[in-house]
Amino acid sequence: MLDKKFSPEKQSAFAARFDAQKIAFGPVVFQCVRYAWKRGMLQTLADAGSTGVSITTLAASERWSTYALKLVLETCLSAGVVYLREGHYVLDKAGYCVLTDPITQININFTHDVCYQGLFQLEQSLDAEKPLGLQNLGDWSSIYQGLSSLPEPAKTSWFEFDHFYSDTSFPSILPDVFATAPKHVMDVGANTGKFSIAALNYNPEVQLHLVDLKVQLEVAEKNLIAEQVRERAHFHATDLLDQQAALPANMDLIWMSQFLSCFSETAIASILERAAKALAPQGQLLIMDTFWDRQRYDVAAYCLINTSPYFTAMASGNSKIYESGDYIRLAEAAGLRLVTVRDDIGYCHSLLRFTK
Repeated sequence: MLDKKFSPEKQSAFAARFDAQKIAFGPVVFQCVRYAWKRGMLQTLADAGSTGVSITTLAASERWSTYALKLVLETCLSAGVVYLREGHYVLDKAGYCVLTDPITQININFTHDVCYQGLFQLEQSLDAEKPLGLQNLGDWSSIYQGLSSLPEPAKTSWFEFDHFYSDTSFPSILPDVFATAPKHVMDVGANTGKFSIAALNYNPEVQLHLVDLKVQLEVAEKNLIAEQVRERAHFHATDLLDQQAALPANMDLIWMSQFLSCFSETAIASILERAAKALAPQGQLLIMDTFWDRQRYDVAAYCLINTSPYFTAMASGNSKIYESGDYIRLAEAAGLRLVTVRDDIGYCHSLLRFTK
């Protein structure tokens, strides 16, 4: 959609070398800034306002040692999270983002609680195309098998990350979902049932068919019961990595949200082929996902691109955040035709509409 330029065209060698050192010490900076946030240093500086606080005054509170304050705040200084004014530390703009911006906090928690230890096995995971870092959280072949039993705080951080991006999109896309007046809608990759609940509440006539692993559908069913919409829902426990596992047939509309990015291109091709077969003659497939190439702002593309290593080390070993052209190419090979594309949904989603 837009030509992304993450690096200045005429960057000096000195500036480039500085950027390289930021990469080299990136994990160190991450941990120190997180400590300053979690342990209340950043909030204390925010409360002090533009006058800031000295190390001596901070240490007098006995919340932190002088050693911890100097070490952590000096790293925060180097990262532009705080600045020094006449010997007083003052919260800078990036620090305010860490302290107050929900998406920044969710990304930090997700990176630390879900990904950080597992990314040490990224090299081996890339070579084997298996999520070898997942062993730090549990004994599963993919993270999706263990979502309902992830240890805390990883479980909370994973679902907050997943729902933050998807929940902002659901309210605005329901008119798109029901534009063709579908009676039978299939939610492939139903997860906890959030979309299905929204669709069932939006349209009192629709029948929802939820497809996911058995363990996920058990969670979704509880949520649908709690929302009193269970009677119009049908559950189809399916391992979509099994290429022989067919999808329920004669669907007016098939919905996939943040789903295909969980799979390799080979698996996506198989899923799309089965989805095409499951559609009624005039049925449509809607895919909502986060495509890094269709973002209005570079910061969104940056976040999405750097989510991909999570899929390698922790999730599946061979999936990623894709470009939109990858999905379109694979869908066309499955006998589907792109009808429309809608961008700027929620924070960073696009909606692809296909027909046979």
